[in-house]
Amino acid sequence: MNTPLLAQAANEARGLAMDAVHACNSGHLGLPLGCAEIGAVLFGESMRYCPDAPKWLNRDRFILSAGHGSMFLYGWLHLSGYAVSRDDVKNFRQLHSITPGHPEFHETPGVEATTGPLGQGIGNAVGYALSGKRAAALFNTADHTIIDHHVIALHGDGCLQEGVAKEAIAFAGHTGLDNLILIYDSNDVTLDAMADVTQSEHAEAYFISQNWDAVTIDGHDLTAIAAAVANAKQQKNGRPKVIIAKTTIGKGIPEVAGTAKGHGEGGAKFIDGARAGLGLPADEHFYVSPETIAFFAEKKAASKVEFEAWQKTYDAWSKANPTLAEALTNGLALAVPTDLSEQIPAFAADYKDATRSAGSTVLNAIAKAMPQVLTGSADLFGSTKNYIKDAGDYSKANPLGRNIWFGIREHAMGAICNGVAYDGLFRISGATFLVFADYLRGSIRLAALSGLPVTYIFTHDSVGVGEDGPTHQPVETVSGLRVIPNLDVIRPGDAEETAGAFVAAMGRTDGPTALILTRQAIPLMNSLSVAARRDGTLKGGYIAKAETGTLSTILIASGSELQYAMAAAEQLGDGVRVVSLPCFEIFERQSAEYRESVLPAACTKRIAIEAGVSGLWWKYVGTQGKVIGIDRFGMSAPGGTIFKELGITTEAVIAAAK
Repeated sequence: MNTPLLAQAANEARGLAMDAVHACNSGHLGLPLGCAEIGAVLFGESMRYCPDAPKWLNRDRFILSAGHGSMFLYGWLHLSGYAVSRDDVKNFRQLHSITPGHPEFHETPGVEATTGPLGQGIGNAVGYALSGKRAAALFNTADHTIIDHHVIALHGDGCLQEGVAKEAIAFAGHTGLDNLILIYDSNDVTLDAMADVTQSEHAEAYFISQNWDAVTIDGHDLTAIAAAVANAKQQKNGRPKVIIAKTTIGKGIPEVAGTAKGHGEGGAKFIDGARAGLGLPADEHFYVSPETIAFFAEKKAASKVEFEAWQKTYDAWSKANPTLAEALTNGLALAVPTDLSEQIPAFAADYKDATRSAGSTVLNAIAKAMPQVLTGSADLFGSTKNYIKDAGDYSKANPLGRNIWFGIREHAMGAICNGVAYDGLFRISGATFLVFADYLRGSIRLAALSGLPVTYIFTHDSVGVGEDGPTHQPVETVSGLRVIPNLDVIRPGDAEETAGAFVAAMGRTDGPTALILTRQAIPLMNSLSVAARRDGTLKGGYIAKAETGTLSTILIASGSELQYAMAAAEQLGDGVRVVSLPCFEIFERQSAEYRESVLPAACTKRIAIEAGVSGLWWKYVGTQGKVIGIDRFGMSAPGGTIFKELGITTEAVIAAAK
């Protein structure tokens, strides 16, 4: 290891961070300065990566969980030869730059996850590690090893204080993800104050109690950092690794170093003196020395040689294992069978059960057609019914299992699912009761922001939950999810719409989907063919029952309330149309002509019904319409009794129409 050169590179990375933050008068200097030696070792010595092939299947994945320190990552990506130029660094936090305030997936080569909300990156790293473990078990053979990478995440006290991180750490220790390395930037400072104001945890003891290996080092000692990372990579003992690196926040700016003032941009006004102290030239900002440029150019060339050697191994593996190669290719391509809907058997005409039960049937059919599909539940497989039969449980002993037992860790489930989706090899879903969706809302939002094809299976969707009472009756939650941009929320109205909903989720590759399923039984709506109901769901909305005379009234419904609209239409006469609207978002993506054909503007007499808050439905009924909803919390009683008590009935629809 070229220790003097790496020390020089660390100081030049500090200079890049100081210059970038000073230029825009915004950002966080503490981590980029405090962790500069860690970055020098990782990108200059310890990590396997190839800037010319940033999505190399067997690269080490680096996640900056402490995403506020984004200039750490941008600086090292620039130095190591990724397509992050000096101008990109200069444009830090500027409009349309590839160096936004926090790292964003798809925006910057080398960024593996969208991070910033603290703790999320730790959960993402756990998901990446789970994906890597399963991929190695599935694709490696006795003759060829194509996957043996590590997942490395850098985090600080802020990440570790967040509950999502603790949930993910517990899961990783229990499932033996020994391809995972956390580096804990332990600088004893949080944003507001010194860390001892809010924490007194013994970090090593905590991690060891969670079945992790832990070591504490000087985070500015290049040799110690390199040795710790090398040891963590070598130890395949069924335990993930944490390196607790004691660092000085804001190191290099004496006026703020080691204090809470060093966290943000407070030290930027002192950078002239700081740059001089680091040996950086006074007359050239964003400076990188010829020696550092040459060092990383040499490393980049060596990384390309390593990648090309791996590519030969991959080609030999692919030739020897065509079935495995096809599965891997399909996974990376997010491939979906064109006849997926046809591979799901039709339900009997007299079928009457909860859509969560129909979902179980549909998911198992999809799992046979798509071997890359995985599923998990937050200790609720028996209730959410998303278990893949005869597919095994994921565990330390069985990384090939397709059912993931997340435990009662909803938020970690969301962050881990995101990590699996970021890795891009498997299609992941996670399940819990709808009322607990808010426990993972932060992860759902990031999946939507990052365009990740994660599927959420949320059951027990309304006051139909019944006797469990208002704490478990999510009257507001469906609408709360519908307002998240780029999230498709599908609430199917019967078993065939449920099939269409799952097919829609699998077919979506640019964002997540939430499937909203019932606990209570609902009948099939047999007014149309199976194909018509499934295809209608794939369009987000469709005419479930056409008027037989001149159109006068449109009844609109989703989910379990579709049955009330259908029954009301039978009694209201020949001018009534029923529109099933299981997904607002998909419907809005249809052509204006299609939307007009379903909801013609000329018909203003419209009634919507849903067992939830009414606010969003006014978009579809207009100022002359009516909404039958529940703008209050529920109550504890049998589900049918609650529906009648709160006016979610066929009779209420008829009265509103009249």
